[in-house]
Amino acid sequence: MLVLGIETSCDETGIALYHNKQGLLSHALYSQIRMHSEYGGVVPELASRDHIRRVLPLIKQVLTTAKLNLKDLDAIAYTQGPGLAGALLVGASIANALSFSLKIPAIGIHHLEGHLLSAMLSTHAPIFPFVALLVSGGHTQLMEVRGLGLYKLLGETLDDAAGEAFDKTAKLLGLGYPGGPALSELADTFYKFNKIERFKLPRPMLHSGDLNFSFSGLKTAVLTLAHKHELTQQTKAEIAFAFQKAMVDVLTEKSLAALAQTGLTQLVVAGGVGANRQLRNNLDYRAEKIRAVVFYPEFKFCTDNGAMIALAGLMRLQKLGIQNKPLKYSFTATPRWDLEML
Repeated sequence: MLVLGIETSCDETGIALYHNKQGLLSHALYSQIRMHSEYGGVVPELASRDHIRRVLPLIKQVLTTAKLNLKDLDAIAYTQGPGLAGALLVGASIANALSFSLKIPAIGIHHLEGHLLSAMLSTHAPIFPFVALLVSGGHTQLMEVRGLGLYKLLGETLDDAAGEAFDKTAKLLGLGYPGGPALSELADTFYKFNKIERFKLPRPMLHSGDLNFSFSGLKTAVLTLAHKHELTQQTKAEIAFAFQKAMVDVLTEKSLAALAQTGLTQLVVAGGVGANRQLRNNLDYRAEKIRAVVFYPEFKFCTDNGAMIALAGLMRLQKLGIQNKPLKYSFTATPRWDLEML
């Protein structure tokens, strides 16, 4: 079975082809970062318009790369939600238009399910069951994953998501958008200036006794430091280092607590913040001590991408079965969508 994946939930247009026997055949991604950086954040209307411009050329590109054409497709998977309503509708409408013209199934995929399964795109892949840390600009959740569609929410952020806190902290330090990668890069320069940690930031909810998160207080603590000190390059590096260390400590401790609570030994870390090297190093080190294993998507699949949607679509279609079933061409976008509702 050959599935075309279409991802248009926010500010990245991702297209991919995934085959049930040959794996990922081709993928392409267009990022709108340059356009949105001028405004300091994603502008929904601009995002939607840009998806309209990019989807069809990217579909043509991945088909050409794989030396295939539209008639070779067996199904189409698209991101139904959550995300920006207008952006989601672009992908949904194009997917279902192609479905109608080609007389093949189209299936709406939960964006977070795509991230949750993205580690399975790697050769070093997890098997069910496992705990998943979904950590991105819009979401920070710990999920118990027993199988496809068998998801139990263990804990989530009560305010800012981890990636959102990274971006807002970067903005306070005068860094560009998106701020997460820039802040991490700045934190890596800490030891060039100083080997002594001058600042120690709070670890919100570290000892709360549950698996929930809160990062708004951490961001406020950075704001207080920024007002108290002259923001030289060294001071910025020291604050960035302290922020990243606090964030990594909280994410690590909560993830290990989730493994202990569920009795599982596999942890999947997915989403944009999952590309943070300090987080990966810390999780790997701590997990090894308790004989647990951590799985990550490849760096190129940590952000939104079509490959994870194509894979999730294939798995869903295989579970549901598509033979001898009437095709349905009605569709919708679901900007707000609880993963546990699947």
